[in-house]
Amino acid sequence: MKISKFDNIDFQGLDEDAELIPLLTPEDEEQMNNEALPDTLPVLPLRNTVLFPGVVIPITAGRDKSINLIKDANNGSKTIGVVSQKDELTENPGVEDINTLGTVARILRVLQMPDGNTTVIIQGKKRFQIESIVSEKPYLTAKIKEANEERPTKGSKEFEAIIDSIKDLAFKIIKDNPNIPSEATFAIKNIQSNSFLINFVSSNLNLSVAEKQQLLEIPNLQERALATLKYMNMELQKLELRNDIQSKVRSDMDQQQREYFLHQQMKTIQEELGGISYEEEVDEMREKAKGKKWSKKVQEHFEKELGKMQRMNPQVAEYSIQRNYLDLILDLPWDNYSKDKFDLKRAQQILDRDHYGLEDVKRRIIEYLAVLKLRNDMKSPILCLYGPPGVGKTSLGKSVAEALGREYVRMSLGGLRDEAEIRGHRKTYIGAMPGRVIQSLKKAGTSNPVFILDEIDKLSNSHQGDPSSAMLEVLDPEQNNEFHDNFLEMGYDLSKVMFIATANSLSTIQPALLDRMEIINVTGYTIEEKVEIAKRHLLPKQLKEHGLSANDLKIGKAQLEKIVEGYTRESGVRNLEKQLAKMVRYAAKSIAIEEEYNIKISNEDVEKILGPARLERDKYENNDVAGVVTGLAWTSVGGDILFIESILSKGKGQLNITGNLGQVMKESATIAMEYIKSNAESFGINPDVFDKYNVHIHVPEGATPKDGPSAGITMLTSLVSLFTQRKVKKSLAMTGEITLRGKVLPVGGIKEKILAAKRARIKEIILCEENKKDIEEIKADYLKGLTFHYVTDMSEVIDIAVTNQKVKNAKTL
Repeated sequence: MKISKFDNIDFQGLDEDAELIPLLTPEDEEQMNNEALPDTLPVLPLRNTVLFPGVVIPITAGRDKSINLIKDANNGSKTIGVVSQKDELTENPGVEDINTLGTVARILRVLQMPDGNTTVIIQGKKRFQIESIVSEKPYLTAKIKEANEERPTKGSKEFEAIIDSIKDLAFKIIKDNPNIPSEATFAIKNIQSNSFLINFVSSNLNLSVAEKQQLLEIPNLQERALATLKYMNMELQKLELRNDIQSKVRSDMDQQQREYFLHQQMKTIQEELGGISYEEEVDEMREKAKGKKWSKKVQEHFEKELGKMQRMNPQVAEYSIQRNYLDLILDLPWDNYSKDKFDLKRAQQILDRDHYGLEDVKRRIIEYLAVLKLRNDMKSPILCLYGPPGVGKTSLGKSVAEALGREYVRMSLGGLRDEAEIRGHRKTYIGAMPGRVIQSLKKAGTSNPVFILDEIDKLSNSHQGDPSSAMLEVLDPEQNNEFHDNFLEMGYDLSKVMFIATANSLSTIQPALLDRMEIINVTGYTIEEKVEIAKRHLLPKQLKEHGLSANDLKIGKAQLEKIVEGYTRESGVRNLEKQLAKMVRYAAKSIAIEEEYNIKISNEDVEKILGPARLERDKYENNDVAGVVTGLAWTSVGGDILFIESILSKGKGQLNITGNLGQVMKESATIAMEYIKSNAESFGINPDVFDKYNVHIHVPEGATPKDGPSAGITMLTSLVSLFTQRKVKKSLAMTGEITLRGKVLPVGGIKEKILAAKRARIKEIILCEENKKDIEEIKADYLKGLTFHYVTDMSEVIDIAVTNQKVKNAKTL
């Protein structure tokens, strides 16, 4: 309830002789009621208030129409009609935006405020009803009639009781509401007119404009008094409830402050007495230790450290470190092992369910489970899965954990450069923590989880130590039964943990670390395997993630193969999953905006969604030009084919090599050139050619760095073809290292190179004789349609690769 709105009025604009406006007396009211109303009146719409008869309120005029109306009325009869707006946000209200019942008002004062606004003080006289609008410009003018008011009979006991109740409630509200000044009580007491009291209270109640308008429209004064009483009761109840809540909150706060001061006093007394023992906390730790399955050595160490904490002053920084240390010892899963599941058929099913292919890895895990089942005390092996990105190395760890029935823990080592991350900090440092190995075991809750060491090849070192050297103890089966963490200060048995490391390349792993792991090569997938993986795993996963079902999008094998060949170029399936996600998003968008789309995707749909196929690099080129030979290369994302080009130009026998090549590859070109020079006659080459022509060797895609010895025989074949102007055998690729003696040496990455050759529709491959064992390890399915030539000497390479047929437009040398 807001008893008065005069607080905000600045009366500086009044004359010195001006009198304060007294409250309405019965005589004033009678005089107002007897005044005749004019037929037409200018109508002033009010945004956020309702004027009741007899009540004086200040109004600040902001709209141009309102200011003009006030000026004209003040210069004339000083009488205006005041109505409330239905919506206070309406800036320029018309006939339909205002209530038709309002109050005739008399302008008492017009004040020019210091901020430039016009404030007018008006007093309500009697209610009126708008009959019709006479004009809307320059402001609303309406034809009006008086709204009759039904008053109770004089001396009505019921009405007087209502009036007394209104006064009593008004006094209570003023008392309970801190926002209403106590002087308002005098204003209520001084009101002599009952109808004015009702109007005065109604005007100042904390109600909405619509509710006040409803009160004003009640024609019967007694009914209006009852409605006002009802609203006052609701206001009082709200006030009492709010005051009650505030009292409770204050009481709670007082209690908290009291406890705080008592605690502070206790703390001061305890400091004066020289510290406290915190016996209850110590007893709790000792009780928890009784249920731990740990060795006598650990038990004795715990008791010793607990005694040390008892003797410490709790205010020193070391106390919190000691407490954290003891909490860690209690939380670690000492001798707490999960039971391995030895159902090998179930384990095989889980591995086959989650991963398509990867037969070597699955076989190795099943072998480990079989031996563990027979011996039951075998130390866990340390496996290292290495291969290109996106082939499922990390996700394989989850499947292994599920197959074994063990907890799964993953620790990312990419970019780790602080040795303390592995071994922990010494307790003497503020903020000391155990290493991530111990933290992960604490999180796992068992001492034999499957522990994935992700990206072990990306460990780096700095002035803070060498983490890869710290990993030596973790991964050595002969040492890790007593792994020493700097924070723990005791040996912890890691021998039952199954460590699985993942790496993209073995070349960056420290040799001593590599020696401690069993290496399993997780090679890339064939096109057929990728199609199966997409069908079984990737597409269902993406449909689920995008909120679709298998019936919302169907992609056939032919379309999946098109996506694999035309839009992804990788050994793994990560980019393939991104392309499938685009296909699924296309379907999701079509469903969301309710447009038609092909549920069964066609080749045209693939190109429409993903754009034209971009990857044509792996295609074999023709053999019409001398000196162009197809080689096989290994990259970090799998195998690839590359073309070696060579050309002759008039000169003095210089050899130029381009294509962003590394030192080893440049040396291979030099060796090939020198070998041809020394054996020119056996190849049917005129030795004079070497002094008359410059030779330029180029490996296309100059922006891509290339290095390694495996392009040696490819460069040799290219130069022989160039100098003899003879064609190279069609659909042939090769890989191998060469020596000055004419020997062909073996190279690595054979499986990846074979897959690249198949993608490029190569039919024949030349390899070193010693690489034959690598071919025998590859599944027969990968080798279909390929013919292998195994060689030991460079002359054999030339006999197989270079035909007797001259190229078109052969040069005469």
